[in-house]
Amino acid sequence: MHINLSTTTQQLILNENGYRNWHATTTEQQWNVNQTAILVCDMWDRHWSKGATERVASMAVRMNEVLKTMRQKGVQILFAPSDTMSFYADSSARKRLSELELMELPAARLDLTEHRLPIDDSDGGSDTEDEHEVNSRVWRRQHPLLEIDETVDGITDDGREVYSFLKTKGISNVIFMGVHTNMCVLNRSFAIKRLVGWGFNVVLARDLTDAMYNPARPPYVSHEEGTRLVVEYIEKFWCPTIRLDHLT
Repeated sequence: MHINLSTTTQQLILNENGYRNWHATTTEQQWNVNQTAILVCDMWDRHWSKGATERVASMAVRMNEVLKTMRQKGVQILFAPSDTMSFYADSSARKRLSELELMELPAARLDLTEHRLPIDDSDGGSDTEDEHEVNSRVWRRQHPLLEIDETVDGITDDGREVYSFLKTKGISNVIFMGVHTNMCVLNRSFAIKRLVGWGFNVVLARDLTDAMYNPARPPYVSHEEGTRLVVEYIEKFWCPTIRLDHLT
């Protein structure tokens, strides 16, 4: 029996009918759960930025509830806590991908254009005073509040493993959640830019993500507004977004 997920995706389209303006468009979609995966990006136990660590811990509570619900419906869950694979070396969820026969990666689409981000994250993007150097690897594992089901979930931080696993499972729809929207969620080897380029139907969970942005840098807005601007950037140039409370 096929079980469908009903969702409303949102994207920003440039209107050029006389006056140029961005306007939001929504689309109703039905996805077969057997063809759908959630990829959780870099939800570490600790971050060099105090503010980032606090927001990840807060987000992990609701994210875990969403993941439990989606897992029960039959959605495939992939965890991608980069640079922590040694911690999961003996995990069945890790071996599910590390022991997979890898496929050759396809050439990326040629019609994808890079655009400048709407925020300045050149200082690393922290909004707090921090004890550690920018980009120092203080994380050891995924946040412990995110429960891993060793019988069905997967763990990886490698784009080729993600591609091979999704293709082997016949998965075409991928929902991204996690951090950070302007950095890892866009640019990792398994991230939005890569999967869009490989032809997957990709969406970002805009209510379960966060940006690395310092309000003392351009465009001099709040951290929350900085995150919203990055989400809008993704809706304009990369993929639609959804709210998880709209996914049923």
